[in-house]
Amino acid sequence: MIRDIFSRNRKHKYATIPNLASKTDVPEGIMTKCPECKYIGLTKELMSNKKVCPGCDHHYKMTAYERVANFLDESTFVSMDDHLETVNPLNFPGYTDKIKSDSKKTGLNEAVLTGTGQINGQSVVVAIMDAHFRMGSMGSVVGEKITRAVEEATKQGVPFIIFTASGGARMQEGVLSLMQMAKTSVALKRHSEKGYLFISILTHPTTGGVSASFASLGDINLAEPKALIGFAGRRVIEQTVREKLPENFQTAEFLLDHGQLDAVVHRASMKDTVSTLVKLHSKGENKNG
Repeated sequence: MIRDIFSRNRKHKYATIPNLASKTDVPEGIMTKCPECKYIGLTKELMSNKKVCPGCDHHYKMTAYERVANFLDESTFVSMDDHLETVNPLNFPGYTDKIKSDSKKTGLNEAVLTGTGQINGQSVVVAIMDAHFRMGSMGSVVGEKITRAVEEATKQGVPFIIFTASGGARMQEGVLSLMQMAKTSVALKRHSEKGYLFISILTHPTTGGVSASFASLGDINLAEPKALIGFAGRRVIEQTVREKLPENFQTAEFLLDHGQLDAVVHRASMKDTVSTLVKLHSKGENKNG
């Protein structure tokens, strides 16, 4: 039944942007080359298309703040827990410097941005992971911020929505990173027991401990097209089972076909799709109340 909601949003077409590859006097950064189809087009046009290639529909990675701008109602987002900072519990060489470098580059205090906002006028709490910060890896601060965001959603009695993008648990923090899998899952269980909605949106890539914990626990699990989703790497699995895996293994489409996702949703339709789900859930609550 859930898939029926999304069936009309499976394919999207964009106007073709003139290929400017032959231009030689173009300032740096004004054009972007698609890593999939090698199409070269204007960067500003790519941004207006929500960072989706007009040539092949490739979904580029988005920053956390780009997600906020494209997903939430304008000027409604209020960030949470920006004061939390990562420490170096294992005294891992160079770790602190790398955290500071990524923080300066992304404007984030960690690999996830959390806060409150609205989607088509409906209040939600969101967590948006950013692969540009330590590959979106999950350390103790990432787990803490997500847990606090879930608890805030439970406190307010509103849906919790997360965009996942991660290479998995952060090795520089050892077992402290792995502990976040359980901590976030417990918070989500409490949220669920109160009858509140949790929508998980898996983006490229969602792997390791993140895919094995909160990313897969949504009441509704969505994904962007062709997103890499899985726990162990392809080569590790092939060496373990001694079999050749399908070419599309661990893609969003593969998981959808095997019942591990509710829908694969194009980025252009994501806001309206999630808004509809939130609205349907809210109507159900009002009816039962």
